[in-house]
Amino acid sequence: MSKIIAVNAGSSSLKFQLFSMPEEKVLTSGVAERIGLEEGIFTIKVNNEKHTTNTPIKDHSVAVNLLLEALVKYGIVKDLTEINGAGHRIVQGGAYFDQSVKVDEDVVSKVEELCDLAPLHNPAHLVCYRAFKEALPNIEHVFVFDTAFHQTMGPESYLFPVPMNWYTDYKVRRYGAHGTSHQYVSERAAALMNKDIKDTNIITCHLGNGASITAIKGGKCINTSMGLTPLGGIMMGTRSGDLDPTVVFYMMKKLNCTPDEMDTYLNKKSGMLGISGISSDARDVQAAAEAGNERAILTQELYVNRVINVLGGYVMQLGHVDAIAFTAGLGENDVNMRGMILKACEEALGLSIDYDLNATVRGKEVKISNEDSKVNVFVIPTNEEVVIARDTMRILGL
Repeated sequence: MSKIIAVNAGSSSLKFQLFSMPEEKVLTSGVAERIGLEEGIFTIKVNNEKHTTNTPIKDHSVAVNLLLEALVKYGIVKDLTEINGAGHRIVQGGAYFDQSVKVDEDVVSKVEELCDLAPLHNPAHLVCYRAFKEALPNIEHVFVFDTAFHQTMGPESYLFPVPMNWYTDYKVRRYGAHGTSHQYVSERAAALMNKDIKDTNIITCHLGNGASITAIKGGKCINTSMGLTPLGGIMMGTRSGDLDPTVVFYMMKKLNCTPDEMDTYLNKKSGMLGISGISSDARDVQAAAEAGNERAILTQELYVNRVINVLGGYVMQLGHVDAIAFTAGLGENDVNMRGMILKACEEALGLSIDYDLNATVRGKEVKISNEDSKVNVFVIPTNEEVVIARDTMRILGL
């Protein structure tokens, strides 16, 4: 038996699960949320009971320390030396990595080099890795890359219509993200339909503070919404998603700002935060919308519009769709936004949704479409951590 900790750092969150392997028994799980905001939330599950602490979580290093202290505090491990290996989700592997790898200094150097392609994620991943390495100096680590699942895209999907040497010389292309999540959720959707994944066309919607949508044919990614970096694609918590490139040049002149300052605008001051003026968190936007705030309502409508435009394009590329699956923080829990998205594409896709059931589904694996729906619709909580744990055990030979 080995104890493997799977670490999944998002742009504003840190999810974790401690597994007893190979039986994949979850010894504990939890999440640090709202990292970098005024009030953070740390939750850990002990004997099926959640313990929640509201406290400022300045950065991911603080979140790691909260996690490690909690493991000992609640008696999940007597000592941190009981942990045999750690697997870390890494958003951007660039052209270097098409599969999970054991971590060494060369791997760390390459992930560091790729920080420009995932400025909200790769730096956070490295902070987490170094904090774990310091606290657990005698174990080995594995990096599991979000970009690996998307390596099956054809050039018609991953190339941008820019000078070809930008790709050949500088590797500018669509890399995508959330690949571990899209892989897991598509496999679960196929299983729920009692179908071999090789015989399915599935669209997975990973909707959280960061968000991406992926078209999966026969278990292989054929297109995904994020681009060179996690800034591309649909509107997100603080990220703009796709826009006319001229907006960048035009506003740099108007604001007299540098490329780094523009990067901050698009990565950290746009999306839900930029439109609503309230928050990057969909829960805060929902509360404001319910109170009648017009900008909050507009934020939700704009978000829905961006999502259904991508969904429509992927339906055309796939030819037909067997299932649409919603996952991640917003996709699993925001019943209002999920309902708005489904209502918006109901007629075009021939959907028949049990909206009363949808209104009750938060964080549970449930089919929310009716039997007469032309497309199956599922809510499937993602479990990137179990994929990370499996790869960690395999690669470390535990």
